[in-house]
Amino acid sequence: MKNQRFFVLLLLLTMFASTGCGSRDTRLAAGYVNLKDLQPLKTVQQNVPPLRVAVASIISPVGTVQSYRPLLDYLQAQINRPVELIQRRTYMETNELIKEGEVDLAFVCTSAYIAGHDDFGMELLAAPQVNGKTIYYSLLIVPAGSSARTMADLRNKTFAFTDPISLSGRMYPTYMVQHMGSSPEKYFGQMFFTYNHDEAIRAVANNLADGASVDSLVYDFVAAREPDLIKKVRVIDRSPPFGIPPVVVNPKMDENLKLELQRIILEMASSPDGEKALQSMGVDKFVRIDDHAYDDVRILLSDVEKTR
Repeated sequence: MKNQRFFVLLLLLTMFASTGCGSRDTRLAAGYVNLKDLQPLKTVQQNVPPLRVAVASIISPVGTVQSYRPLLDYLQAQINRPVELIQRRTYMETNELIKEGEVDLAFVCTSAYIAGHDDFGMELLAAPQVNGKTIYYSLLIVPAGSSARTMADLRNKTFAFTDPISLSGRMYPTYMVQHMGSSPEKYFGQMFFTYNHDEAIRAVANNLADGASVDSLVYDFVAAREPDLIKKVRVIDRSPPFGIPPVVVNPKMDENLKLELQRIILEMASSPDGEKALQSMGVDKFVRIDDHAYDDVRILLSDVEKTR
């Protein structure tokens, strides 16, 4: 009996020893987990289509990347999927991308929004608020050394337009000329397009154009980053306030994605990373905006069309 008990005890000790060694080996092989050091699990999105974001050519491509990159990075972190920036030369080309569903989100010019809204129901998502307001202006600029004081002084001169449908860079100066009883083709000696507002400023600063009409938001953006360039131009006229260029989506976008993007954009100012992205764009925050904010622009565009 003693031998039997001794054998059983020996067997138990052997099993305990082997189990202990097995646990230790398994722990080392699998990796030790410290429950006091908890970290978020890293998730990797594979084979997920990117969120495609278009930015109309209000400023040059280089300027667009510099100012919008932090925003795109912020969106990517918030939705946990890649974000792709898409640019086109003209506003209408950007509108076409939205219409065909080739981009998910877009930052467009005011007149481009109105054209897209009328054409295929382009929808407002949000609008930037700058200096506490959701408005901007068209600024008529000339070289700093120019003797011109009004649009009347630019008759037979060289004028730089931005985009063919730009409100501040084409439509408003056209409106001014029409109310002087003429048309741009007859009024100016020469005309050309720069296709973005910062290049129009450069054209005037470098005396390639005697005048241009530019987006006040871009003017302020350039003034903050290139003060020496702005010293070479002078503002001689400012338009009435217009509804600010908005953030838009295709009306057929998935409703859940639309609401999620709107929430992320509207809440940007409440987080440090979002606030940094806003600062890089010169924006206070994004807010909701109603289509009626653009009614005055519609009247102006209708007037321009009737006078042609």
